[in-house]
Amino acid sequence: MPLLIVTSDRFALHQTPPGHPERPERADAMHVVAEAWRGRGAQVGAPVAATREQLLRVHTAGHLDALAATSGQAVMLDPDTFTSPESWELAQLAAGATVTAVDAVLDGRHRRAAALVRPPGHHAEPGRAMGFCLINNVAVAAAHARARGVERVAIVDFDVHHGNGTQAAFLADAAVLFLSTHQWPFYPGSGHEAEVGTGDGAGFTVNIPIDGGATDLDYGLVYREIVAPILAEFDPGLLLVSAGFDAHEQDPLGGMRLTAAGYAGLTRQLVAVADRCASGRIVIVTEGGYHLPAFTESLDSTLGAMAGDAGASPATPRGDDETPARGMLASKRVRAVQSAYWRGL
Repeated sequence: MPLLIVTSDRFALHQTPPGHPERPERADAMHVVAEAWRGRGAQVGAPVAATREQLLRVHTAGHLDALAATSGQAVMLDPDTFTSPESWELAQLAAGATVTAVDAVLDGRHRRAAALVRPPGHHAEPGRAMGFCLINNVAVAAAHARARGVERVAIVDFDVHHGNGTQAAFLADAAVLFLSTHQWPFYPGSGHEAEVGTGDGAGFTVNIPIDGGATDLDYGLVYREIVAPILAEFDPGLLLVSAGFDAHEQDPLGGMRLTAAGYAGLTRQLVAVADRCASGRIVIVTEGGYHLPAFTESLDSTLGAMAGDAGASPATPRGDDETPARGMLASKRVRAVQSAYWRGL
């Protein structure tokens, strides 16, 4: 079955102020990558807007009503987050793209799918927009999968920033496992390893804060030693990925040193887990990534890993990068907390 890509060139119509990093050109890059993959045999489809019922599984009615009131206007929601006249419509379309992708894999029409969308979503909390995000796209996708009867859904977030909104949506939910690797300390200030979930959800939030400067080797080690074992033990029926590419070494907002090949390596690890646990069902959803060439290359390499390309190996280590000290430290800190919940650690 070919890779499915769900996207729309209309995502470029979400306008942000001049100089804002989450700019319309990111949608143009997504379009270029999608068309290139169409030429390689991927199926490229258009999304349908998410319904209010689908959005209410994650967001409050007050939040949705406040966003709807911005329709036709340019509004500053916080110092980082803006709408333009069509943003509310496009936010619904972005969330709908993830629903379309999830339906395609749950219906068996595709095993692997990608929703290339903007605005991004993982900072949007149930009751507020923040961090460039209006609607939490990946959370809507997870809630939709649960509504369709998937018993366990896992979300992995490799954006350089912590997915605080996704964490908030499922903090007490044992049916949705949330794992986040992110730079620490960094915006938005959440994501310490001690944040493990509450009530029945204790242990089903797994935060893996990593010191700045981490490389492909550091991330690869963390995914092998922490992420993959927990995913295998959780045994999800669907794997969702918040695919942010701002941990790339050239990104202006992050302080990590991942490469496009490194992103492909992480994705191959996740695909392998999905193949073992979820009948291959995996959906990626775009989040950050603000250096356009790096974003384009990383997205392309990630789709290559989704499609089964062997791809390039992560960058060859140089000098003191030969020892993944940051990854080892992050794994040690997380294992000290999460081993109480996961036997595989």
